[in-house]
Amino acid sequence: MALPLGKPVYQMLELKLAMYIDFPAHMKPGVLVTCADDIELYSVPEAVVFDQPGFTALAHPSPLSIGTTHGVFVLEPCLEAGGQAELECRSCHHFLHKPSVQAMQEAGAVCRSARAQAPGGDAEAADFVYTDSVYYLDRATARRLLALLEEMGSMRCEIDAYGDFLQALGRGATGKYTRNTANVSQELDQLPRIRQKIYTCLHGTPLNVAVLNNSVFYHLGTAREYLHHLTADRMLREQLELVPTPAVLCQPSSKSGDLVTCVMESLLGPGCQVSPGSVVEYSRLGARTTVGTNSIVSGCCLRQDVAVPPDTFLLSLCVPAGFVTAMIGTDDDLKHTVPSLSDIDDLWLLGLSLREVTKRLRLKVSQDLFSGKDLFNLWNARIFPSPRASAEDSAAAVLEMSEALRGTSAPPFTGDVELLSIEEMLQDKDVQSSLRFRQELSEEIRTQGQSR
Repeated sequence: MALPLGKPVYQMLELKLAMYIDFPAHMKPGVLVTCADDIELYSVPEAVVFDQPGFTALAHPSPLSIGTTHGVFVLEPCLEAGGQAELECRSCHHFLHKPSVQAMQEAGAVCRSARAQAPGGDAEAADFVYTDSVYYLDRATARRLLALLEEMGSMRCEIDAYGDFLQALGRGATGKYTRNTANVSQELDQLPRIRQKIYTCLHGTPLNVAVLNNSVFYHLGTAREYLHHLTADRMLREQLELVPTPAVLCQPSSKSGDLVTCVMESLLGPGCQVSPGSVVEYSRLGARTTVGTNSIVSGCCLRQDVAVPPDTFLLSLCVPAGFVTAMIGTDDDLKHTVPSLSDIDDLWLLGLSLREVTKRLRLKVSQDLFSGKDLFNLWNARIFPSPRASAEDSAAAVLEMSEALRGTSAPPFTGDVELLSIEEMLQDKDVQSSLRFRQELSEEIRTQGQSR
């Protein structure tokens, strides 16, 4: 994930290394786990220390709405009286993974700020929970997990480093979560069994929490969140000194109130228009190309006079056979899974049900329409064109498909044409070719910038 910061622009990994630069000096040997789609900014009077046995996690005060899509700590009662310090070292009773508001309330995870407790305070608005971000496990715990892996051998299911590890910790933890598959994108028969083994291995391990009361947690993991934080969130732009248009040619910063255009490491031809509220990264846009509002264009090469609709995520990837491109809505839910083929009316792509998509593209509804075994969701739907030799041809094929969905052209697919799912595209992604594509584009931007 690129960020509009630095020259060349920072990747999320580089920002993470900068944010955590002080951690190693105050950390015993162990493992630090973080995600690539969040940013934590905080102020503490002293260093955060990672020297306790077991797990140590950072916690941030967040609205209850954020807690429903992240991990939430149920902390042990604080023994010391007094107000909240910027940094508190607490113990966690148990950990909730993407809980409902009711579950947070019943578990005692909901806290109330001093503002809410004052006379006339707005209690509902000031309720908050402590959510997760980064965590550390000591070397002894890491070795136990390695021994468990050696005992089990290869695993053919996905283990969540947050939900499947942290829910096993704390004296209030139970094994009920091992059978809960509500937040699982690929449910496999062996998942509950392996979860139970992890729970048995980790149960009783302490979960220490460094509570950062003066901190802000930004999550950029969904398309809508990514767009909001890079184009609409003035606070994050000011805190990180983000710039709307780093390393871009022929594109001034557009503004509509607080909404800005964000263009990173891209070449835009004459007459291009990128609407406020949209992001373009590592792309080449031909003359007079337009990008509608609330859209993301990533890794694409678009010919001239192309129109990318509003609320669209257009993504091109390098694969061994050339280039592939996917196009979804910025609010489409790729993980939403239905139980059978007869239920695909409940899957939505670009404002249409998947059944309507298959009709307009003249695709047969069968098990072969999906790349996952008995998994029916947009992630596994084989509806995107096969690889093309050039990035321009790949993007053009998907845009032609989009026109057919809008009813403005004939279906682009005929016969037994090969189609791919997003899952298959990412499995086949050629990382080295993708890096070369980005590097060549960045060098061309620098060269053109120096010649002006």
